[in-house]
Amino acid sequence: MTEKIIGLTEWFATPPGRYLLAWEQDRFDLAVADVFGFHALQLGVPELDALRANRMPQRWLALPEGDAPAIDGARVALVTDAAALPFPEASLDLVVLPHTLELSADPHQVLREVERVLVPEGRVVLTGFNPASLWGMRQARARAMQRLGRGTRPYLPDAGEFIGPGRLRDWLRLLSFEVEAQHCGCYRPAVRTDKWLHRLRWMDRAGARWWPIFGAVHVTTAVKRVRGMRLLGPAWKPRRLPATAPVPLANRQRR
Repeated sequence: MTEKIIGLTEWFATPPGRYLLAWEQDRFDLAVADVFGFHALQLGVPELDALRANRMPQRWLALPEGDAPAIDGARVALVTDAAALPFPEASLDLVVLPHTLELSADPHQVLREVERVLVPEGRVVLTGFNPASLWGMRQARARAMQRLGRGTRPYLPDAGEFIGPGRLRDWLRLLSFEVEAQHCGCYRPAVRTDKWLHRLRWMDRAGARWWPIFGAVHVTTAVKRVRGMRLLGPAWKPRRLPATAPVPLANRQRR
């Protein structure tokens, strides 16, 4: 029987999973360190402490219902559906989504919910697998072989659809987000052992310089922009009398 990794939780315990977690943790630390406000929320992936570098007084971790029993409850603040967040409109200053869109049945609705609960000028930080990478191409090949009836073990978690950085950027712009920064990382090939990951560590430096958009994972930071309203004056203009015309006197009595 072909061995198959079903979810992210099991995959994060593998050598490539730990390699990816370390890179993402560093990127989240940089992205959220200087974001100020009062309320921050992390949606999913408790293996990452994406808000640890942030200094907001209220920082919460929310998990989907199926993941809650397997997680240490000390960090979990609430169990919720990412597509229906239990927060009022414009109530959060920062939302982080590590691989949340890939694991959601309706990623568009998740983004709409994030836009709803964020305050104006609030920030969202997202990560996801890049289909245009060595890892993504190996995953696509494994899925194609499975459709042909050949049992090929997938390299990445076989859950959801991978969303590329360009596609994600378009989705965010449709919701009036302004993409502030976008980076790719993890350029080492799709190997499974610590030994080969260590031997190929030089590819991270080479990839960041020579093929920066083909990293295995991407991180995006976007800001919610709310366009201000401008009051318009009347379309008509008062008619001005010519300079030579006599000016009528007010309250002039008739004789």
